Amino acid sequence: MTRRPRSLAVLMILVAGALGVISSTQTWLVVTLASVEGEQLPVAGADAVPVLAPLSLAALALGAALTIVGRVLVYAFGVLTGLLGAVVAVASARVAIDTPVETYASTVTEATGITGPQAVRDLVSSTALTPWPVLTAVVAVVIVLAGVLTLVTAHRWTGSGRRYRQGVADDATESAGPGADPSRPRDAIDSWDDLSRGEDPTS
Repeated sequence: MTRRPRSLAVLMILVAGALGVISSTQTWLVVTLASVEGEQLPVAGADAVPVLAPLSLAALALGAALTIVGRVLVYAFGVLTGLLGAVVAVASARVAIDTPVETYASTVTEATGITGPQAVRDLVSSTALTPWPVLTAVVAVVIVLAGVLTLVTAHRWTGSGRRYRQGVADDATESAGPGADPSRPRDAIDSWDDLSRGEDPTS
């Protein structure tokens, strides 16, 4: 039961982060220029929201890290996950609702050489949105929910980091304990191993 919230949160973050990366490569809107009849410029998600790709990759990294970190970092990563999801959600929703000029300014400037928000706005006759901005906003909300789920249920998560460290210690004990050659001279490392196992190295 303690693993179910963790697995669900990690799965939500990884899937949503992957969709965010994919979205950054897709066309978010198509801009029609007024100066050249019929010329249309596709604007990719990475151009419309420059932080989309890096934040989506960060979400993937956080999702993967949540499978191994201890409880303190789980809380920290949960907060970070919620924050980056909120940033992507707001930015994506802004494109879907308002489509500000900075969303497509770099694409228009690259194609025409014209710079400046007002000049770019005057050059564009219309913009047409694809479903990707709305889909990305929904995906970002999923990331936020995963961050909230992490914070709410973190106290029930099993400490994977602690289990890992314990496993390493057990392996070291096995390799240096019963299997060690009792006839060879003992050194400082052997004494340290004895102390690690709670034994008296002077006995």
